[in-house]
Amino acid sequence: MAGRAVKIAEVASAAGVGVGTVSRVLNGSPQVRDETRKRVLAVIQQLGYRPSRLASGLALGATRSVAVLVPFMTRPSVVGRLAGIVAVLDAEGFDCVVCNIETAEQRDRHLRGFADLHRVDGMLVVSIPLHQGQVDAIAATGLPLVLVDADAPGVPRVVIDNVAGGMLATDHLLALGHRRIAFIGDTSRRGMGFLSNARRLEGYRRALRAAGVTPAPELVRRGPHGGAVAGSIALDLLQRDDAPTAIFAASDTQAAGVLQAAKKVGCRVPRDLSVIGFDDVETAELLGLSTIRQPLARSGELGARMLCSLIRGDPVPAGRTTLPLELVRRTSTAELVTRSRAPTLVSAS
Repeated sequence: MAGRAVKIAEVASAAGVGVGTVSRVLNGSPQVRDETRKRVLAVIQQLGYRPSRLASGLALGATRSVAVLVPFMTRPSVVGRLAGIVAVLDAEGFDCVVCNIETAEQRDRHLRGFADLHRVDGMLVVSIPLHQGQVDAIAATGLPLVLVDADAPGVPRVVIDNVAGGMLATDHLLALGHRRIAFIGDTSRRGMGFLSNARRLEGYRRALRAAGVTPAPELVRRGPHGGAVAGSIALDLLQRDDAPTAIFAASDTQAAGVLQAAKKVGCRVPRDLSVIGFDDVETAELLGLSTIRQPLARSGELGARMLCSLIRGDPVPAGRTTLPLELVRRTSTAELVTRSRAPTLVSAS
């Protein structure tokens, strides 16, 4: 039978029993005679039959699958969390149904769809804020729900303190002597309610004020998420007469764009410009990027374990679990060196 999946009907035929009997054997039902059970198991081994998780789960009144809602699935920080989630769910015997969410309409449609208990055994929502009405609607169905990198009262959730992270990044630059520090982050996406960038910006402002530095409005720039957009913003900042000596980018992806912009204008990092990011994705180390490390895979693992516990009926506190952040200093930040003038764009030729 090598080369194709063996069907349960083939097992039943070879064992001389009905499909229902094979299903009862697979589910450990006591309503099967020992002689019949042994014969069915012998045929299963002989044919190399592998039962579908979904099919066996439905026989038990469960799907053995979990819905995972994530925004912008290809972003490195999301991939990092998904790696932790999938590893735990696979070890626990759950299939993972991942839904990529980019609009409020997609979010609402999937929330409504998966709230049907016949479709999944639980839901994990990653980095997508939910309002109380959505949380209450899911709770009314009895569907287990856990949030990762999102906050909602009454739901088990795994988060970080983004305000503290923004302060940590800015304090690092201040300690190096920088005072003219820019912030590059995301514009808010209509209807989605993302808050991490706004909170990192708040941390940036708090750190500056605590150091006696008045935040300069012209140094706070935001645009659609992406390295190219961040690079374009950085180009504009770096060619000003009063260019910043340091930039805090709200993600490593955006920080990578800043590094590219600095190279285009002949701005040496870190001598002329210090750059710090946020997340500590894999490319950060390759780029020598100083950053704020958040435990991406660990947050996914912990959220998935919480959800599996809820599905089993084990008690899980409906509160916030806050994971620690860490400053990772690499070669993109250094003590301030006075610069005489703003850089100029270097010709590609």
